[in-house]
Amino acid sequence: MRKPKMNRMVLAMCLGCFIMIIFYFQSNLKPASAQVSGRSSGQGKSWRSPLQTLYDSDQVSPAHYQLEQSTVKVTHQGRRELLEDACHSYTRKRHVLIPEDLKHIIVDDQHGLLYCYVPKVACTNWKRVLMVLTGAAGPHRDPLAIPANEAHVPGNLRTLSEYSTSQINQRLRSYLKFVFVREPFERLVSAYRNKFTRSYNTAFHKRYGTKIIRRHRPNPQAEALERGDDVSFEEFVYYLVDPATQRKEPFNEHWERVHSLCHPCLIHYNVVGKYETLEQDSRYVLQLAGVEGQVTFPASAKNTRTTGDMVAQFFNNISPFYQKKLYNLYHMDFLLFNYSTPEYLKF
Repeated sequence: MRKPKMNRMVLAMCLGCFIMIIFYFQSNLKPASAQVSGRSSGQGKSWRSPLQTLYDSDQVSPAHYQLEQSTVKVTHQGRRELLEDACHSYTRKRHVLIPEDLKHIIVDDQHGLLYCYVPKVACTNWKRVLMVLTGAAGPHRDPLAIPANEAHVPGNLRTLSEYSTSQINQRLRSYLKFVFVREPFERLVSAYRNKFTRSYNTAFHKRYGTKIIRRHRPNPQAEALERGDDVSFEEFVYYLVDPATQRKEPFNEHWERVHSLCHPCLIHYNVVGKYETLEQDSRYVLQLAGVEGQVTFPASAKNTRTTGDMVAQFFNNISPFYQKKLYNLYHMDFLLFNYSTPEYLKF
Protein backbone atom coordinates (compact mmCIF):
# COMPACT_ATOMS: atom_id res chain seq x y z
CA MET A 1 0.00 0.00 0.00
CA ARG A 2 2.95 2.35 0.70
CA LYS A 3 4.41 2.15 -2.78
CA PRO A 4 1.44 3.75 -4.64
CA LYS A 5 1.33 6.48 -1.99
CA MET A 6 5.03 7.20 -2.42
CA ASN A 7 4.62 7.28 -6.20
CA ARG A 8 1.81 9.78 -5.88
CA MET A 9 3.94 12.00 -3.60
CA VAL A 10 6.87 11.95 -6.02
CA LEU A 11 4.55 12.73 -8.93
CA ALA A 12 2.99 15.62 -7.00
CA MET A 13 6.43 17.06 -6.19
CA CYS A 14 7.51 16.83 -9.84
CA LEU A 15 4.30 18.51 -10.98
CA GLY A 16 4.78 21.29 -8.44
CA CYS A 17 8.36 21.90 -9.62
CA PHE A 18 7.18 22.01 -13.25
CA ILE A 19 4.50 24.61 -12.45
CA MET A 20 7.05 26.75 -10.58
CA ILE A 21 9.38 26.66 -13.57
CA ILE A 22 6.54 27.78 -15.90
CA PHE A 23 5.67 30.70 -13.59
CA TYR A 24 9.34 31.66 -13.39
CA PHE A 25 9.74 31.90 -17.17
CA GLN A 26 6.41 33.70 -17.63
CA SER A 27 7.31 36.32 -15.06
CA ASN A 28 10.76 36.88 -16.55
CA LEU A 29 9.88 36.90 -20.26
CA LYS A 30 8.79 40.54 -20.56
CA PRO A 31 11.57 42.09 -18.46
CA ALA A 32 14.13 40.13 -20.50
CA SER A 33 12.83 41.49 -23.79
CA ALA A 34 12.70 45.00 -22.35
CA GLN A 35 16.32 44.75 -21.19
CA VAL A 36 17.50 43.64 -24.63
CA SER A 37 15.53 46.43 -26.24
CA GLY A 38 16.99 49.01 -23.88
CA ARG A 39 20.56 47.85 -24.46
CA SER A 40 20.19 47.78 -28.23
CA SER A 41 18.95 51.35 -28.20
CA GLY A 42 22.01 52.56 -26.35
CA GLN A 43 19.79 54.39 -23.85
CA GLY A 44 19.82 54.40 -20.06
CA LYS A 45 17.42 52.71 -17.66
CA SER A 46 14.81 55.45 -18.10
CA TRP A 47 14.52 54.79 -21.84
CA ARG A 48 11.03 53.70 -22.88
CA SER A 49 10.61 51.69 -26.03
CA PRO A 50 8.09 52.90 -28.64
CA LEU A 51 6.05 49.77 -27.94
CA GLN A 52 5.87 50.64 -24.23
CA THR A 53 4.87 54.19 -25.12
CA LEU A 54 2.12 52.97 -27.45
CA TYR A 55 0.43 50.79 -24.84
CA ASP A 56 1.09 52.97 -21.78
CA SER A 57 -2.18 54.78 -21.11
CA ASP A 58 -0.49 57.01 -18.51
CA GLN A 59 2.03 58.55 -20.91
CA VAL A 60 2.49 62.30 -20.50
CA SER A 61 2.45 64.27 -23.74
CA PRO A 62 3.05 67.99 -24.36
CA ALA A 63 -0.24 69.87 -24.15
CA HIS A 64 -0.20 71.16 -27.75
CA TYR A 65 -0.68 67.70 -29.20
CA GLN A 66 -2.32 65.73 -26.38
CA LEU A 67 -5.75 65.86 -28.06
CA GLU A 68 -4.37 65.07 -31.52
CA GLN A 69 -2.33 62.14 -30.18
CA SER A 70 -5.35 60.76 -28.35
CA THR A 71 -7.47 60.95 -31.52
CA VAL A 72 -4.74 59.36 -33.64
CA LYS A 73 -4.28 56.61 -31.05
CA VAL A 74 -7.98 55.71 -31.27
CA THR A 75 -7.80 55.75 -35.08
CA HIS A 76 -4.89 53.33 -35.10
CA GLN A 77 -6.51 51.06 -32.56
CA GLY A 78 -9.51 50.86 -34.89
CA ARG A 79 -7.27 50.03 -37.84
CA ARG A 80 -5.54 47.25 -35.88
CA GLU A 81 -8.90 45.75 -34.90
CA LEU A 82 -10.26 45.92 -38.46
CA LEU A 83 -7.10 44.27 -39.78
CA GLU A 84 -7.28 41.51 -37.18
CA ASP A 85 -10.96 40.85 -37.94
CA ALA A 86 -10.28 40.73 -41.69
CA CYS A 87 -7.39 38.31 -41.15
CA HIS A 88 -9.64 35.99 -39.12
CA SER A 89 -12.44 36.21 -41.68
CA TYR A 90 -10.57 35.90 -44.96
CA THR A 91 -7.35 33.96 -44.40
CA ARG A 92 -7.58 30.20 -44.35
CA LYS A 93 -4.08 28.77 -44.70
CA ARG A 94 -1.52 29.44 -41.98
CA HIS A 95 1.85 30.30 -43.51
CA VAL A 96 5.09 29.89 -41.55
CA LEU A 97 7.38 32.90 -41.92
CA ILE A 98 10.78 32.29 -43.48
CA PRO A 99 13.70 34.77 -43.86
CA GLU A 100 12.60 35.52 -47.44
CA ASP A 101 9.34 36.94 -46.01
CA LEU A 102 11.26 39.43 -43.86
CA LYS A 103 13.35 41.15 -46.53
CA HIS A 104 11.05 44.18 -46.60
CA ILE A 105 11.21 44.79 -42.84
CA ILE A 106 13.84 47.37 -41.92
CA VAL A 107 15.31 47.27 -38.40
CA ASP A 108 16.27 50.26 -36.26
CA ASP A 109 17.90 48.73 -33.19
CA GLN A 110 18.72 52.12 -31.66
CA HIS A 111 15.05 53.06 -31.33
CA GLY A 112 13.28 49.68 -31.28
CA LEU A 113 11.52 50.03 -34.64
CA LEU A 114 10.54 47.58 -37.40
CA TYR A 115 9.28 49.16 -40.63
CA CYS A 116 7.89 47.15 -43.53
CA TYR A 117 8.46 49.26 -46.62
CA VAL A 118 5.95 49.22 -49.46
CA PRO A 119 7.08 50.82 -52.75
CA LYS A 120 4.92 53.74 -53.90
CA VAL A 121 3.81 54.47 -50.32
CA ALA A 122 6.41 57.09 -49.32
CA CYS A 123 8.99 54.37 -48.71
CA THR A 124 11.89 56.49 -50.06
CA ASN A 125 11.24 59.16 -47.43
CA TRP A 126 10.81 56.59 -44.68
CA LYS A 127 14.14 55.00 -45.63
CA ARG A 128 15.75 58.46 -45.54
CA VAL A 129 14.30 59.08 -42.07
CA LEU A 130 15.58 55.72 -40.82
CA MET A 131 19.02 56.39 -42.31
CA VAL A 132 19.15 59.58 -40.22
CA LEU A 133 17.96 57.76 -37.08
CA THR A 134 20.37 54.83 -37.42
CA GLY A 135 23.37 56.95 -38.38
CA ALA A 136 23.55 55.48 -41.90
CA ALA A 137 23.14 58.99 -43.33
CA GLY A 138 26.45 60.16 -41.87
CA PRO A 139 26.37 63.89 -41.06
CA HIS A 140 22.98 64.44 -42.74
CA ARG A 141 20.18 65.38 -40.35
CA ASP A 142 17.73 66.44 -43.07
CA PRO A 143 16.25 63.37 -44.79
CA LEU A 144 15.83 65.29 -48.06
CA ALA A 145 19.60 65.85 -48.19
CA ILE A 146 19.95 62.11 -48.91
CA PRO A 147 19.67 61.35 -52.66
CA ALA A 148 16.69 59.12 -53.47
CA ASN A 149 18.84 56.44 -55.13
CA GLU A 150 21.10 56.29 -52.05
CA ALA A 151 18.09 55.53 -49.84
CA HIS A 152 17.53 52.30 -51.79
CA VAL A 153 21.13 51.04 -51.75
CA PRO A 154 21.18 47.54 -50.21
CA GLY A 155 23.20 47.47 -47.01
CA ASN A 156 22.50 51.03 -45.90
CA LEU A 157 19.74 49.71 -43.65
CA ARG A 158 19.52 46.25 -42.09
CA THR A 159 16.51 44.03 -42.72
CA LEU A 160 14.99 41.51 -40.33
CA SER A 161 15.96 38.64 -42.64
CA GLU A 162 19.64 39.23 -41.73
CA TYR A 163 19.17 38.21 -38.06
CA SER A 164 19.14 34.81 -36.39
CA THR A 165 15.83 33.15 -35.50
CA SER A 166 16.10 34.07 -31.82
CA GLN A 167 17.00 37.68 -32.68
CA ILE A 168 14.07 37.87 -35.12
CA ASN A 169 11.62 36.60 -32.49
CA GLN A 170 12.93 39.00 -29.86
CA ARG A 171 12.53 41.98 -32.18
CA LEU A 172 9.08 40.94 -33.36
CA ARG A 173 8.05 40.67 -29.71
CA SER A 174 9.53 43.87 -28.30
CA TYR A 175 9.91 46.42 -31.14
CA LEU A 176 7.25 48.75 -32.54
CA LYS A 177 6.15 47.32 -35.90
CA PHE A 178 4.69 49.71 -38.46
CA VAL A 179 3.68 49.70 -42.11
CA PHE A 180 2.24 52.30 -44.48
CA VAL A 181 -0.41 51.32 -47.02
CA ARG A 182 -2.31 53.02 -49.84
CA GLU A 183 -5.51 52.58 -51.84
CA PRO A 184 -4.46 49.59 -54.02
CA PHE A 185 -5.35 50.98 -57.45
CA GLU A 186 -3.85 54.41 -56.70
CA ARG A 187 -0.64 52.64 -55.77
CA LEU A 188 -0.81 50.51 -58.92
CA VAL A 189 -1.33 53.45 -61.26
CA SER A 190 1.43 55.34 -59.46
CA ALA A 191 3.78 52.39 -60.10
CA TYR A 192 2.77 52.28 -63.78
CA ARG A 193 3.31 56.02 -64.25
CA ASN A 194 6.70 55.93 -62.55
CA LYS A 195 8.10 52.79 -64.16
CA PHE A 196 6.62 52.86 -67.67
CA THR A 197 6.00 56.50 -68.60
CA ARG A 198 9.29 58.03 -67.42
CA SER A 199 12.07 58.02 -70.02
CA TYR A 200 14.82 57.48 -67.43
CA ASN A 201 13.50 54.08 -66.28
CA THR A 202 15.24 52.18 -69.08
CA ALA A 203 15.99 49.18 -66.83
CA PHE A 204 12.25 48.62 -66.28
CA HIS A 205 11.53 49.16 -69.96
CA LYS A 206 14.08 46.51 -70.93
CA ARG A 207 13.18 43.96 -68.28
CA TYR A 208 9.39 44.30 -68.16
CA GLY A 209 8.30 46.54 -71.03
CA THR A 210 9.74 44.37 -73.80
CA LYS A 211 8.22 41.27 -72.19
CA ILE A 212 4.77 42.87 -71.85
CA ILE A 213 4.76 44.09 -75.45
CA ARG A 214 5.91 40.73 -76.81
CA ARG A 215 3.20 38.87 -74.91
CA HIS A 216 0.24 41.26 -75.05
CA ARG A 217 0.55 43.48 -78.14
CA PRO A 218 -0.69 42.14 -81.48
CA ASN A 219 1.89 42.62 -84.26
CA PRO A 220 4.38 44.76 -82.28
CA GLN A 221 6.92 46.89 -84.13
CA ALA A 222 10.58 45.86 -83.92
CA GLU A 223 11.50 49.14 -82.21
CA ALA A 224 8.88 48.58 -79.47
CA LEU A 225 10.19 45.05 -78.89
CA GLU A 226 13.69 46.44 -78.60
CA ARG A 227 13.00 49.48 -76.39
CA GLY A 228 9.89 48.50 -74.38
CA ASP A 229 9.25 52.13 -73.48
CA ASP A 230 5.67 52.63 -74.70
CA VAL A 231 3.68 50.08 -72.67
CA SER A 232 0.04 51.16 -72.33
CA PHE A 233 -1.85 50.82 -69.07
CA GLU A 234 -4.17 48.27 -70.71
CA GLU A 235 -1.16 46.11 -71.66
CA PHE A 236 0.17 46.42 -68.13
CA VAL A 237 -3.18 45.18 -66.75
CA TYR A 238 -3.20 42.23 -69.20
CA TYR A 239 0.28 41.32 -67.97
CA LEU A 240 -0.76 41.45 -64.30
CA VAL A 241 -3.86 39.27 -64.63
CA ASP A 242 -2.24 36.75 -66.99
CA PRO A 243 -1.81 33.51 -64.94
CA ALA A 244 1.47 32.85 -66.78
CA THR A 245 3.00 36.00 -65.24
CA GLN A 246 3.22 34.74 -61.65
CA ARG A 247 4.04 31.22 -62.77
CA LYS A 248 7.17 32.46 -64.50
CA GLU A 249 8.45 34.95 -61.91
CA PRO A 250 7.23 36.78 -58.78
CA PHE A 251 5.63 40.20 -59.12
CA ASN A 252 8.03 43.11 -58.91
CA GLU A 253 7.81 44.78 -55.48
CA HIS A 254 6.36 47.94 -57.02
CA TRP A 255 3.12 46.16 -57.95
CA GLU A 256 3.23 43.21 -55.54
CA ARG A 257 0.30 43.16 -53.11
CA VAL A 258 0.98 44.61 -49.65
CA HIS A 259 -0.21 41.45 -47.90
CA SER A 260 2.43 39.48 -49.85
CA LEU A 261 5.22 41.93 -49.00
CA CYS A 262 4.50 42.52 -45.31
CA HIS A 263 2.38 39.51 -44.16
CA PRO A 264 0.03 41.52 -41.90
CA CYS A 265 -1.92 38.43 -40.80
CA LEU A 266 1.26 36.85 -39.39
CA ILE A 267 3.11 39.93 -38.18
CA HIS A 268 0.91 41.99 -35.89
CA TYR A 269 1.66 45.58 -36.83
CA ASN A 270 1.20 48.10 -34.03
CA VAL A 271 0.74 51.04 -36.41
CA VAL A 272 -0.90 50.82 -39.83
CA GLY A 273 -0.24 54.19 -41.43
CA LYS A 274 -2.05 55.29 -44.57
CA TYR A 275 -0.82 57.34 -47.49
CA GLU A 276 -4.05 59.32 -47.28
CA THR A 277 -3.08 60.52 -43.77
CA LEU A 278 0.69 60.32 -44.29
CA GLU A 279 1.73 63.48 -42.46
CA GLN A 280 -0.34 62.76 -39.35
CA ASP A 281 0.55 59.06 -39.15
CA SER A 282 4.27 59.67 -39.74
CA ARG A 283 4.35 62.24 -36.97
CA TYR A 284 2.62 59.72 -34.68
CA VAL A 285 5.31 57.07 -35.31
CA LEU A 286 8.10 59.59 -34.66
CA GLN A 287 6.38 60.70 -31.45
CA LEU A 288 6.12 57.10 -30.24
CA ALA A 289 9.83 56.64 -30.99
CA GLY A 290 10.60 59.83 -29.04
CA VAL A 291 12.49 61.40 -31.97
CA GLU A 292 10.04 64.04 -33.23
CA GLY A 293 12.54 66.73 -32.16
CA GLN A 294 15.45 65.04 -33.98
CA VAL A 295 14.01 64.41 -37.44
CA THR A 296 11.02 65.61 -39.45
CA PHE A 297 9.23 63.46 -42.00
CA PRO A 298 9.47 65.20 -45.41
CA ALA A 299 6.32 66.71 -46.87
CA SER A 300 5.08 65.00 -50.04
CA ALA A 301 5.10 66.73 -53.42
CA LYS A 302 1.37 66.98 -54.11
CA ASN A 303 1.75 68.28 -57.66
CA THR A 304 3.01 64.90 -58.92
CA ARG A 305 0.81 62.70 -56.76
CA THR A 306 -1.46 60.08 -58.34
CA THR A 307 -5.02 60.93 -57.28
CA GLY A 308 -8.29 58.99 -57.35
CA ASP A 309 -9.61 61.10 -60.25
CA MET A 310 -6.48 60.35 -62.25
CA VAL A 311 -6.84 56.62 -61.56
CA ALA A 312 -10.46 56.69 -62.77
CA GLN A 313 -9.25 58.07 -66.12
CA PHE A 314 -6.74 55.22 -66.48
CA PHE A 315 -9.51 52.68 -65.89
CA ASN A 316 -11.80 54.20 -68.56
CA ASN A 317 -10.21 52.06 -71.24
CA ILE A 318 -10.17 48.83 -69.22
CA SER A 319 -13.09 46.52 -69.98
CA PRO A 320 -15.34 45.40 -67.08
CA PHE A 321 -14.04 41.85 -67.55
CA TYR A 322 -10.42 42.89 -66.90
CA GLN A 323 -11.43 45.36 -64.19
CA LYS A 324 -12.98 42.44 -62.32
CA LYS A 325 -9.92 40.23 -62.79
CA LEU A 326 -7.63 43.00 -61.58
CA TYR A 327 -9.85 43.73 -58.57
CA ASN A 328 -9.80 40.04 -57.63
CA LEU A 329 -6.01 40.11 -57.79
CA TYR A 330 -5.80 42.98 -55.28
CA HIS A 331 -8.94 42.07 -53.33
CA MET A 332 -7.12 41.11 -50.12
CA ASP A 333 -5.42 44.50 -49.88
CA PHE A 334 -8.81 46.21 -50.23
CA LEU A 335 -10.24 44.01 -47.44
CA LEU A 336 -7.35 43.98 -44.98
CA PHE A 337 -6.78 47.73 -45.01
CA ASN A 338 -10.44 48.77 -45.20
CA TYR A 339 -10.52 50.36 -48.66
CA SER A 340 -13.90 50.40 -50.38
CA THR A 341 -14.45 49.21 -53.95
CA PRO A 342 -13.81 52.20 -56.25
CA GLU A 343 -16.95 53.77 -57.71
CA TYR A 344 -15.44 54.06 -61.19
CA LEU A 345 -15.29 50.27 -61.64
CA LYS A 346 -17.98 49.01 -64.04
CA PHE A 347 -18.25 45.31 -63.28
